[in-house]
Amino acid sequence: MIIGIDIRVLGNRTKSGVEEYTENLLSHLLSLDRNIKFKLFFSSSRLSLGDYPWLHLPNVELHNFKISNKLLFTSTHFLNRPYLDRLIGGADVFFSPHFLLTSLSAGCKRVTTFHDLSFISFPEFFSWRRNFWHQMEMRPRWQSQFSDRIIAVSESTKNDLVKIYNVDPVKIDVVYSGLSTEIKRPGDDLLSQFRSEHNIPENFILSLGKLEPRKNVGSLIEAFNILKRKSGFSNLHLVIVGSRGWLYEDIFKKINSSPFRNQIILKDHIKDEERRFYYSLASVFVYPSFFEGFGFPPLEAMACGTATITAHSSSLPEVMGGASIMINPNNINELASSIYAILLDNNLKTKILNKGLKQASRFNWSKTAEETLVCLTK
Repeated sequence: MIIGIDIRVLGNRTKSGVEEYTENLLSHLLSLDRNIKFKLFFSSSRLSLGDYPWLHLPNVELHNFKISNKLLFTSTHFLNRPYLDRLIGGADVFFSPHFLLTSLSAGCKRVTTFHDLSFISFPEFFSWRRNFWHQMEMRPRWQSQFSDRIIAVSESTKNDLVKIYNVDPVKIDVVYSGLSTEIKRPGDDLLSQFRSEHNIPENFILSLGKLEPRKNVGSLIEAFNILKRKSGFSNLHLVIVGSRGWLYEDIFKKINSSPFRNQIILKDHIKDEERRFYYSLASVFVYPSFFEGFGFPPLEAMACGTATITAHSSSLPEVMGGASIMINPNNINELASSIYAILLDNNLKTKILNKGLKQASRFNWSKTAEETLVCLTK
């Protein structure tokens, strides 16, 4: 059997959940069955692909083109050409880990992963260019209808596909994403050394994720201002980790207007291997996102033994499994009160973090890869 896989998302300069999903899935999927040949399609006129170990497996072929993806999308949109399965020399199945617009020949089955439909539920959270790209250039409704099978990363995403795009639920498989085994709490000596080398405060709230309106970072800044006005929080800091996405200007306005802006620390980029240190050193991890298809950061924080607060929205109740404090993302006072409770009540904090460790252990990439392979070979 020959399976083609579109890996163009791995050429992106910044990493979000889709890139995280694709990298980790492929690192576990491609070695599961050496009798299956995997043909990987990558194309970019400017960007290069990293040298991943799985690219060198004996059953893996990389087909690296220098065709502009803008040209590919335009040609696919108007001409339904080129057929990507033919560009890579033929495939029985073609798998897209994200709904990048793809033309395939009639004899090739199509399997597509849908992470979320946030651009439908909250178009105001995206720039006009992002909305145009999502709905017009990538044509996700069309792709949902013409995919032979769909992988949804949560029941929430599956329900949205059925409700919004009228997809037959029979052809949707829910396959939860995994967590890297490297995301775990380092030893105390390493944590102490990291804190000292990176000048990280002793007591801080952590936010991690791309800076965009959907992540609701502005509400966290307002909640931080409320807490700072209470006694006993003079040394409390807010650490915001995330690259700039779109429509992020309001976040910086709120930071600059905060009377406590000197205790708000921005980290626009950290290395992958540093994430576990930030999670583990944080007093509490807060993720008040309005909408998530899955939600990696709160699960990663849980895996590092950090008490977590998340919004009660979209897939988060499903994925968190009752192991985080859940708040209304529109209620800033409730968010502030929940952070206050975690910071002051060690028994509550311990209870939440223990639940989090147990919940996070349910998610692993080996299981995700095995279930994905079943979908691809049906």
